[in-house]
Amino acid sequence: MARKPESDNTSGARYARELEGHLGWLDSFSGTALGVLAVASGIYTYLGVSSLLDENGAMSIFAAIAYSVAVSVGIFVFWSYMLRLFPAVRTAQARTGLLCAMGLGSLAIVAMSSWLNAAALAGSAAVEQHLAKTVQDYQSSLERAHELALTGQALQRDVARVRQSFEDLSEQEAEGSLSGLAGRGAVFRVLRQKAAELTSLETQIAEQTPLVENAFAEGNAILSRMRALTVEQGPVQTRSVEFSEAAVRLQGLITNLRQLSVAPLVERAAQDLAASVVLPELDGRTAETRSDQAATITSVLDVLAQRAATLEGAAQAVMALPPATEVTYTPISSADAVILYARNFVPSWAGAIAIDLLPAVLVFILAITHAAIRSGRDGIPIEDTMTLTELRAAVEALRDIERAEAEATQEERKVQALPGKSA
Repeated sequence: MARKPESDNTSGARYARELEGHLGWLDSFSGTALGVLAVASGIYTYLGVSSLLDENGAMSIFAAIAYSVAVSVGIFVFWSYMLRLFPAVRTAQARTGLLCAMGLGSLAIVAMSSWLNAAALAGSAAVEQHLAKTVQDYQSSLERAHELALTGQALQRDVARVRQSFEDLSEQEAEGSLSGLAGRGAVFRVLRQKAAELTSLETQIAEQTPLVENAFAEGNAILSRMRALTVEQGPVQTRSVEFSEAAVRLQGLITNLRQLSVAPLVERAAQDLAASVVLPELDGRTAETRSDQAATITSVLDVLAQRAATLEGAAQAVMALPPATEVTYTPISSADAVILYARNFVPSWAGAIAIDLLPAVLVFILAITHAAIRSGRDGIPIEDTMTLTELRAAVEALRDIERAEAEATQEERKVQALPGKSA
């Protein structure tokens, strides 16, 4: 194999020695830097674990400390292995195996540390995000329940229209325009009977209006307090307790608003309107008059059935509208909130993962640098790669060998010079 030109060998050796000098300087504090990163991750892990523990006693504190110390030690040991072994291996099979090990180790670190670090960094903000979203859901549910209640109250106009039509018919009957018999006879009493029923229904609907408005106003007041709790100062867990109490009251008001809807009442009243008719005794003096009254009452009942069907259809249309969404507030821990709203806290997640996986970048930097050193020394004779210190050590070793050989030669000569050895 032909050797490279001498100038290339010298340049490659100098390049390799320069990189080794840089690595020697970096190694002097790399361990300390890795230890600082591991300790920092352990501190944030401790904060994250503390937020998950229900108790605040000595045992809980000890458990959180033990877990965070284990995480710090695990991170330091794992990355120390990678920083030493990965740059040193040369075969593709060994590098692939260590890459797989590094990938599994990184996933383990994220699972046992990074998500807790994110909980410590953004846990309170994530819980506040959960509270704010819950407030929005409750507001939508309250507004929908109020809208349905008002739609039910609007049936009062339909009831009033039907009631007015029966009153007008009764007036016509009093003048003799329907049965031909003026006065307040049997037909008049049937019409007035149904008008009175509708008047009673109309009054019941009107009485519900203040209740609906009061419930909606009280619900908005509770929502206002819940919004304030999402941004107030102080521990978010303490605010969550009051928030939960307010959510229970608001849920009760929304349920009350659903019950205040008069659509079912109007539907039942419309069904009863045509089904329960008390027919009076015909009071005509002659058979012909009584026959006219019976025919008129039959026509009135037909009209009554039509109006009742129309009113029932309007009530059923209101009842068929999509109901308000059921909202239930569920308290959530800071760690769970960070996971649930992860997309809203990408910077915090990035920082939490980076503090644990940053040494991976150092591993690749070292691997590239060691590959460059080996490339610079490739094909260079050993004598061209020796440093001045190594050369001095080699010269001293050579002198020691020569000195030992000279002493051995002198001993041999002395032995030969002894009497009786001359032969």
